[in-house]
Amino acid sequence: MNDIQEIDALTLKKQIDSHADIELIDVREEFEVEICKIKDSKHIPMNQIPNHLNDLDNKKKLIIICKSGVRSYHVCQFLHQEGFKNIYNLKGGIINWALEIDNSLELY
Repeated sequence: MNDIQEIDALTLKKQIDSHADIELIDVREEFEVEICKIKDSKHIPMNQIPNHLNDLDNKKKLIIICKSGVRSYHVCQFLHQEGFKNIYNLKGGIINWALEIDNSLELY
């Protein structure tokens, strides 16, 4: 049973461009975020998510981002268990974002 919703890079780009009510949460480590990130994303390392549940807006669509989509998928599972409903995993992570949307990003 898979309750985790995914969003692809192109759909996310359209939502960002249309100023949709979304919040981007980047769960990578600090050194990864220093290399590249999606503009206006909020950095909360994966292991810090449990300490920041009150900082997440359950009314907004939360888009969870990591490098390839694996860590963010696990964070989505955790948030789902914690009662968050409107959560999406960025399919393919920032790698897909860089390949499909912003090729100016330097990937590791």
